[in-house]
Order: sequence, then structure tokens, then C-alpha cells
Amino acid sequence: MMPDKGAIAASFSRAAASYDSVAGLQRDIGHALLGELPATTSAGRWLDLGCGTGHFSRELARRWPAAEGVALDLAEGMLRHARPQGGAAAFIAGDAEALPLADASFDLLFSSLALQWCGDFAQVLREARRVLRSGGLLAFSSLCDGTLAELRDSWREVDGHAHVNRFRSPQDYQRLCAGSDLQVVSLHVSPLTVHFPDLASLTHALKTLGAHNLNPGRPGGLTGRARLRALVRAYERLRQPEGLPATYQVIYGVLRK
Repeated sequence: MMPDKGAIAASFSRAAASYDSVAGLQRDIGHALLGELPATTSAGRWLDLGCGTGHFSRELARRWPAAEGVALDLAEGMLRHARPQGGAAAFIAGDAEALPLADASFDLLFSSLALQWCGDFAQVLREARRVLRSGGLLAFSSLCDGTLAELRDSWREVDGHAHVNRFRSPQDYQRLCAGSDLQVVSLHVSPLTVHFPDLASLTHALKTLGAHNLNPGRPGGLTGRARLRALVRAYERLRQPEGLPATYQVIYGVLRK
């Protein structure tokens, strides 16, 4: 079960003002996605799908200064934060599974770390194909099952609740992309591990990003001190010389219409 879209939009809207202060990993992944684009890529009109604070809208505008850019996000708060900083000709509230955009109207759909929140990825691909022009590209990065496994496994030693967001498997992405009407140019998973000095730093970063636990079945209310101490003890057993590891399973895909 995927999180409710209203809860996702509200969480990221609340995080808009703070998001960029802790988004180093997100920016690294987005820049890696830009590196996945074929050298011959041209974009007379591009869409930043799940634009967030607009960082990559501005990157796309710098890369293709003569192009017309559109930034779209589910979270109104993110759009309010991004709009004054420019980078796109239009900022639109919308859902990747039902794009409020005309058929065959874009050369490039760029989406970094947004599509993991979509429950129907096959529908995302159908919508991408619909709005792309012939020869146009969908470039996306997303999160796979196994992301934050260290935190998930540590919580499992404490209780049976879902404390970590769940994502679809790499095999699901491969199957859905292969079964779409888009040509798969590249598709691969690349794990990325970051380190935190302590558990509080990790949980603070997740909350500041708006990416804390949004799953159905998550426990309500405050977490008791005894359970937090048990969680810290479990996570500390995974400590490495660089700190406490947090691994993200990142899938990068480039598909062509």
C-alpha cells in the first residue's frame, strides 16, 4: 500500500522552507540523473516532474537556456517556494499519474526522487508517453525496496510496526518499464550510502525533508523513551568508522518515446 497522496503533498509542503538545507543527497542523485542523459539530448520544451523547491528546474534552464520549461509538483507548498526563484516558465500543481498537460508537448520529462510516491507506476509511464513528443525522453530516478534498510532492521528489533517508507522492488521497475510502450535506453540500480553522527541526525534529516514515515499502518502518537533507547542500541551495532550508515537503493532510468 502506498501513502495517501494528500498526506504526501501536505508533508512536503510543510518541508518546503527547510528542504534545501538537508538535501545534499537528493541533489547528488539528481545530478547523477542528468549525467544519464544521452550526450545528444535536446530539449526545446522540458518538464521537471516533481520539481520540489525548483533546484533542478533551474539546472535544466541553465542547460537549455533557449528552451521553455515547466515545473510540476503535487505539493502546493513546494511550488510557492520554487516560483519566486524562477527557472521555469510555468509552475503547475499536478499528479504524475494524471498530468494536466497536452499530448505530445514535451521533449524531455525529468523526474528525480518523486515517482516513488506514485502507486501506479504503469500509469506514470502511460502519462509520460502521452505528453512526450516522438523521440522525447523520460529520465527518472526513484527509490527501491531496501532503502533505509538499516533503520528498518533496527526498528524490527523493537516492534512490529512499519516505521520506514516502503518502495517497489527493482524487478517491478524493470517489468513495468519493459512492458511500457517506451524504449528502455538505460535502467540500473545504484546504492548510495550516507553516514550520520547519530540516530537523531538521521531522523531530523528525514523530517526536515518531509520524507519521514508516511506509510499506512505507521504507529500514531509519540515514540516512548524506552523504545527509542532500544532503537538506538540496535542501530549503534551497525556503526561504521564514518558514522551510522543509511543506504538508499536508487534506480535510474532513461526511456524514449
